[in-house]
Amino acid sequence: MADLLWDDVKGFFDPEVMGALPDIRVPGTSVEDWQAVLDLVAERGWQCEYVEGETVLPVPPAGVVLSRPPDAECPSLRVRPDTAVLAIFRFGSDDEIDFDVDLRELQGQARLDVFCGFVREIGRRLGKPVFMDPEGDHGHPVLGFDVGADRVVLLAQPPVR
Repeated sequence: MADLLWDDVKGFFDPEVMGALPDIRVPGTSVEDWQAVLDLVAERGWQCEYVEGETVLPVPPAGVVLSRPPDAECPSLRVRPDTAVLAIFRFGSDDEIDFDVDLRELQGQARLDVFCGFVREIGRRLGKPVFMDPEGDHGHPVLGFDVGADRVVLLAQPPVR
């Protein structure tokens, strides 16, 4: 059974309403949590690409990435849990894992299921909630992984579309 039904949440996947790149975040994390996500990506065999500036490099340990100098460019990890869905992780700090998804790629029940599965896997691995906020509206989650329910749930009423 699907965590969420497309007809119930499609308003949250409208780029005109949410912005094209909503913020997905896991607050209260550590270097160890970042490493757990990197390990999950490798274990699942998800296609990924680690980039510093314009240079593609092998994925380093989380401790190495997060100990870069403060003036260094923020590296990113592009992860494809499915060929049609891209998540871009940014290594801004160790205390919050955050990534973006492009809502234009997440249209329809099949892609929603891929997205929910991806978020659920991260939340399960970390044992922490994962939140999706509208682009630029940090701290106002509309949906997320609920650890107790072990599924992605609505945290707000979707706009009518």
